[in-house]
Amino acid sequence: MPKIKKKGTSGQAKNYITRTQAVRKLQVSLPDFRRLCIFKGIYPREPRNKRKAAKNSTASTTFYYTKDIQYLLHEPLLAKFREHKALAKKIGRRLGRGEVSDAARLERNLTPKLSLAHIVKDRYPTFSDALRDLEDALCTLFLFANLPQTETVPPKTIQLCQRLCHEFEHYLILTHTLRKSFLSIKGIYYEASIQGQDIRWLVPYKFVQRMAGDVDFRIMGTFVEFYTTLVGFVNFRLYTSIGLVYPPKFDKTSDEKGAELGAFTIEGRSVGGDQSVFAAPEKAQENGEDTQLSVAAQAEADKLLAQPSSLEDGDTQEIPATAPETNGVADSSLSLRTGEIEPTEEPMTDETALDTFPAPLSPTADTLIQPSISSTTAANLFSNFTFYLSRETPRHPLELLLRAFGCKRVGWDAVLGEGAYTSEEKDPQITHQVVDRPDLPLPPQPADEEGGTDARSTVSGRERVPGRTYVQPQWVWDCVNAGTLLRADLYAPGATLPPHLSPWVKPKKGEYDPTKPLAEQEYEGEADAVPDEDSELEDATGDNDEGSEEEGVASVRGDSKAKDVETDLLSRDGKEVVSGEGMEVDLAGSSSEDEEDATAGTVEDEFDGFDSEPEAPSEDGTEQHQRELEAEALGKPVHQPLKSAMKPSLSKHAKKRREEEEELVRLKGMMPKRKRKLLEKMTYSNRQKDAESEKLRLKRRKIEKGGRV
Repeated sequence: MPKIKKKGTSGQAKNYITRTQAVRKLQVSLPDFRRLCIFKGIYPREPRNKRKAAKNSTASTTFYYTKDIQYLLHEPLLAKFREHKALAKKIGRRLGRGEVSDAARLERNLTPKLSLAHIVKDRYPTFSDALRDLEDALCTLFLFANLPQTETVPPKTIQLCQRLCHEFEHYLILTHTLRKSFLSIKGIYYEASIQGQDIRWLVPYKFVQRMAGDVDFRIMGTFVEFYTTLVGFVNFRLYTSIGLVYPPKFDKTSDEKGAELGAFTIEGRSVGGDQSVFAAPEKAQENGEDTQLSVAAQAEADKLLAQPSSLEDGDTQEIPATAPETNGVADSSLSLRTGEIEPTEEPMTDETALDTFPAPLSPTADTLIQPSISSTTAANLFSNFTFYLSRETPRHPLELLLRAFGCKRVGWDAVLGEGAYTSEEKDPQITHQVVDRPDLPLPPQPADEEGGTDARSTVSGRERVPGRTYVQPQWVWDCVNAGTLLRADLYAPGATLPPHLSPWVKPKKGEYDPTKPLAEQEYEGEADAVPDEDSELEDATGDNDEGSEEEGVASVRGDSKAKDVETDLLSRDGKEVVSGEGMEVDLAGSSSEDEEDATAGTVEDEFDGFDSEPEAPSEDGTEQHQRELEAEALGKPVHQPLKSAMKPSLSKHAKKRREEEEELVRLKGMMPKRKRKLLEKMTYSNRQKDAESEKLRLKRRKIEKGGRV
C-alpha cells in the first residue's frame, strides 16, 4: 500500500510562507523584518493559487518565498537587531529608575553599528551588476539631497546624500561620460555611459519642497541607508579606476558659501606615489593663490580630458597619473610600445569622426541607427568658450553640463555662490552668456572728440556686451543632445524657442516626427484636404487689398446681389434655374454669353469628378450653377469655385484609400476567424495612430502659417 501524502506539505503550500509566519520564524519585530527585507532585496510574491498557498484560508495576507526566509536565517544583521533590542530594554530600565545619565552613556557607548558592506557584495557580485542597478539609488539620493530637514529627515542624511551626489558628478566631469539630458515637468533627466552601462536618473528642480504627510519616511530612510552604502562603494571604484584619491578633499567653509562642486578638491595618485592636486582653476583664481596646477599635473589632466593620438614607432608614452579609460577599459597604447603589442581598440583622436550612415533609398527599408556621441565630442563641445551664467538661470545644472562637455571657464554672479571662474559680467574673455530674460538692447556708443565712437564705453547690467553671444538655457541642453553646436540666433533672448524634445523617444515608422519637415510626412493632398480658414475668409470678403473706394462699393453691391440671387434660388423650391430667367444680373467676370459658355465648358472638360459614376443633373447641376452665379456676383472669374475644399488630389487619395479598404475586406474574407479578429484589432490601432499623427500635423501646419491652434 503506497504512503498517504499529507495535505499542505508540497506544492505551493510549501513554496510560500505568510508574513506572520516569517516574522515568527526569524524572531524579529515587524519593522526590523521590513528593514531586513529591504537590505537583502527580498520582496513579497504573488502565488498562482492563493487558496492552496494559504492552505484553504481566505484571509488576505502577504506571501514570501520560503527559501528567501530560510536564506535570512543566516544573516549577521539578525544578531545586531537582537543586540539593539536588548540595549533598548536596558535603557528603558534606566529611564524608569530615573538614571538619565546612565541611559545616555549606554546609548552612546553600546549602540551596535550596522555594516551593510557584506550585503552590497552579496547582492552585486560584479561591478557591472552594481552599475546596472544604480538608477534607483541615484534618483533616491538626489531626491533626499534637495529635501528640507525635518524630524524624519535628519540633516546628516541630507548632507551625506549631497556629498555623494557631488562626488559622482565630479567623476562625470573628469571622464566626460555624460551623454544626454532632458528638461521635463518632473525634473531634469540625465544619462551617462559608464563602462558600457547606460545609467539614467532624475534630479528634481530646486524648489521649496513641501513634505507630504502620507509618505512613510522610515521606509524611505531604510532605502537611503542602503543606497548611500552602495553609491559610496561605486564612487570609490570609479575614482580608483582612473587613478584618483577617494574620498576627495571637502571644504566645509566653501560649501556653506554655496560652492557646491567647487568645494571639492580632486587628487590624482601618480605612479611614484606623489600626489598632484586637480583643483578647480576658477576656485584658485578667486582665492588669489598661485596653486592652480603644476606643469606636470596640467599635462596629465589634459591627457585625461582628451586621449592622445597614435604613437610613432619606437616612441614610448609614459603612464599618466590618472590612467584614462574608455568606458572603464584602459588603453594599452598608453604604456606599451606600439611595435610590441597592438592595442585592442584604436584611441579616438580629435580628427576621428563617427561614421554616419545615410538614409536608405527605399522608403520601405529600415532606418539605420546613427552612432551616439563619442567621448571626444563630449570633451570638446564647449572647450573653446567661456560662459557666464546670469543670476536668473539654474546654475548647478548648467555648470554640470558645461564642465562635463569640455568647458573649463564658467562664471556666474556672486549671489549664486562661490567657485566661479569670474564674477564680473563685463569680463572681456566671456564668449557666451546664458540669460533667461527679455531681449536686451545694445548699449549706445558715445561719440568722441573726433566724431567717432568710444570703444571704452561702459555697459550696464541691462544692456548687451558687444561681441558676446547671448543664448537661453535650452541652447545648452539641445546642443548636448544633438552632439553639436546649434545656431545661437534661434535661442536668442526673447525669441520663440524650438521644441525641446526628449532624446530617448525615437519616432517609429508612420508616426509623426517633429524633427522632419512637414512635407515629408503628409500624404499627397493632405494639405488640400483641410479647408484653409484664411482662404475662406478671403473668398468671403473678396480679394480687394489694393482696390479703391469704387471697387469697395462695387464689392458691397456684389455681395447684396449675391444675397438676392441666393434668396431667389431658395424660393424656387428646387426648380431648374436658367441664366437670365426673371432677373437681371451684371456679369463682372465675362463680357458676353459666348465667353461664359466657352469658359464653363473648359472647366467641365478638365474636372474629372470625384467618382467615375455619372452625376445627377437635377442636384449637382443646380449647385454648380449657383456657385457660378455667386462667383460672378463677387466679381471673380466663373471658372474659379467659391470654396477650394474639394480637390482632385484629395479625390485621388480617397479613391486609392477606398481601393485599399476593398482589397483588405476581400483578403479578410479568406482568413480564419481568429486571425481576422487579430487583424481587425491591428487595423483599428493603426487607424488611431494615423488619426493622432494627422491631428499633430494639422496643428503644426496652422502654427507654421501663423494661425491659432
